[in-house]
Amino acid sequence: QVQLVESGGGLVQAGGSLRVSCAASGRTGSIYAMGWFRQAPGKEREIVAAISRSGGNTYYADSVKGRFTISRDNAKNTLYLQMNSLKPEDTAVYACAVDLHNVWTYTVDPTKYDYWGQGTQVTVSS
Repeated sequence: QVQLVESGGGLVQAGGSLRVSCAASGRTGSIYAMGWFRQAPGKEREIVAAISRSGGNTYYADSVKGRFTISRDNAKNTLYLQMNSLKPEDTAVYACAVDLHNVWTYTVDPTKYDYWGQGTQVTVSS
């Protein structure tokens, strides 16, 4: 089993920056593709960014492209999401997830992820 714990969420003004982290424990040797998802009240959960096992292949939602950067440090078993130029519409609960089966590239489909973190709240004020 894999446990995922997010941290780094909080309140930030529009235009500001924030970095959220996802620490993985358990069967970390089996972790391959990972991703960040977010869900705002009354809205469907959406993918924010995804990354391959090596970190060399990434995906970004159009809404965050150019502003957010996903990265991972496999030696530390940690996934990161650097968020710059934050907008009020970025306000959501951000959760990380791991796909234990994708060895080659990133995973976009949330149904293919095996484990999820509890999420961390990111609030962007205007």
